[in-house]
Amino acid sequence: MPNKKLWYFLFTMPLFLVFSIVVLVPFLIGIYYSFIDWGGIDGTPKVFVGFDNYTALLQDKRFLASSWNTIKFTIFALVSVNLLGLVFALLVTSGFKTSNLVRTLLFMPNLIGGLILGYIWRFIFTDGANQIGSLTGFDNIFFNWLIDPNYALIALVVVFTWQMAGYTMVIYIAGIQGISDEVMEAAKVDGANIWHRMTKIVFPLLMPSFTVCLFLTLSGAFKIYDVNLSLTNGGPIHHTELFAMNVFNEIFGYGNYGLGQAKAILFFVIIALVTITQVIITKRREVQM
Repeated sequence: MPNKKLWYFLFTMPLFLVFSIVVLVPFLIGIYYSFIDWGGIDGTPKVFVGFDNYTALLQDKRFLASSWNTIKFTIFALVSVNLLGLVFALLVTSGFKTSNLVRTLLFMPNLIGGLILGYIWRFIFTDGANQIGSLTGFDNIFFNWLIDPNYALIALVVVFTWQMAGYTMVIYIAGIQGISDEVMEAAKVDGANIWHRMTKIVFPLLMPSFTVCLFLTLSGAFKIYDVNLSLTNGGPIHHTELFAMNVFNEIFGYGNYGLGQAKAILFFVIIALVTITQVIITKRREVQM
């Protein structure tokens, strides 16, 4: 037994060291920076200001606006990604001949990098949508959403959904395939229609998949930066500037390292609380076969 513990230690220690250097140490340094006033230039004084940075961020109207934008984006993305991913999973597991090809095509957007994805859809929303609008006459629908404050955030949701729906689809497929055929056949014999089978059998047994997919969607939507940068760059007039972009701009755009780091710490706490709460709630609703 002592030898086993020694081997466990030897194999896990390198990974723990890497995790500490890459994650834990920078995080602790970041907490320290959130209590100082510093412009980020070597040689300039670091002034300890206590909780002044945290007080200042609560009075930062642009940060509060970006927080509200992030909340709206996350809610819309949470619904659209998981609804579409579940619909895709139900379709490709229905047994039609080209289901494997469709599954591959639907998953492919997730393989495209966020920056490239944003630039592709930026072209679609600008040149492509304008061309369709002029050809069809529906220019009140097909126009450049990225320059309209009322539609730019919706455009961001569309791109994020297009990227993530195929990924959640794969998780839902695994959950659906784990449901016993005997259970479904017994429900049919008992006279349960498709609605009752879905709501009373499929959805309850898919709760582990819902737990994973909701967690991934929530954390991904809160942390999104690359698509936000390449698609809208926070415009028009900061109407699509989300949490991560606001933190980045505060630190590297305005040189307010202390204030920006305080925003980042608050950002981390909010994401942790929301995702942990979601996991606890959905875990309690999981049922076993």
